[in-house]
Amino acid sequence: MTSRLGTIHLTKILLYVGLVAGALFAGLPVLWMVASSFKSNTEIFAYPPQLIDDSFSFAAYSAVLTNPQQQRFFFNSYLVSFVVTLFTLITGILAGYAFSRYDFKFKSTLNLIIIGVQSVPPITLMIPYFGLIVSLQLYNSYWALILTYMVFTLPYAIIMMTGYFNTLPRDLDEAVMIDGGSSFIILWRILVPISLPGIVSVGVYTFMLAWNEFLFALTLTRTNDMRTVPVGIQLLMGQHSFEWNQMMAMSVLGSLPVLILFLLFQRYFIAGMSAGSIKG
Repeated sequence: MTSRLGTIHLTKILLYVGLVAGALFAGLPVLWMVASSFKSNTEIFAYPPQLIDDSFSFAAYSAVLTNPQQQRFFFNSYLVSFVVTLFTLITGILAGYAFSRYDFKFKSTLNLIIIGVQSVPPITLMIPYFGLIVSLQLYNSYWALILTYMVFTLPYAIIMMTGYFNTLPRDLDEAVMIDGGSSFIILWRILVPISLPGIVSVGVYTFMLAWNEFLFALTLTRTNDMRTVPVGIQLLMGQHSFEWNQMMAMSVLGSLPVLILFLLFQRYFIAGMSAGSIKG
């Protein structure tokens, strides 16, 4: 009995050590990024390194927030991310409801296509999408990014919303129909309000993907007034010098929207992910 208790305690200790090591491995780079954003470029590479030193300053944040070009990067990211999230949610809810509640021709084929698109690595579609965007005369525009991002967010949204709607009893639909309600009322007044966890999880995921995307944002835009935050951070890496402190400050500011969203909606996000993936 004593040996068994000792083994259990040892397992717990090893588990805690592993969790602490993982937290340090994930958290120290973030801590160093935040600390570096308050330093000068020379102090960032000082030896021995110091987390906080005498050069502590908000100069990097001031330079980022007062620079019209970098303000434009943030505006572009917010605009594209919000529009992609809105369109994805509306389309995902409608498509998910249709797949969950109706049987129609080519339903299985469409499901297969959606899953197939979700499984394709985005980088393999770079050249085809570039050619398509150019042929549609959308190159270097917001629509180039919005439509491209939606190709990758919609399959996830449809799969998740279909799975979530499948967990809701059809008795709700029948009760509303008996009272003379239409499919529109069933969806928007009954199912959508009680599907908030699934909708939030899809919205947060979509916003994160659109906000953090770099490769297509770099390829499908040409001028700085169309660039987004991830590309803007890369542009601080000049030919002869790197603005390391501004890169760190811009990275911190670029991380805040996703962090705030997750902290505000983490309960719904986790619940929606669990319901949509397990019961779908």
